[in-house]
Amino acid sequence: MTDHGTAPDDGPPGGAPRWVKVLAVVGLLLVLLFVALHLSGGGFGGPGDHLGTGRPELSWS
Repeated sequence: MTDHGTAPDDGPPGGAPRWVKVLAVVGLLLVLLFVALHLSGGGFGGPGDHLGTGRPELSWS
């Protein structure tokens, strides 16, 4: 058999492109940060946080 200097075709490379993997890791880190802040008492915020009354409910009287 003679060698023609070419390797057999293994097909397309597997896996996702690098930018997809980086984006997935960044998204996962953001979700984990959000969950950690919520569990540590950061809460989700809301209109009551900006009233300065210390109470989360609104008072319209």
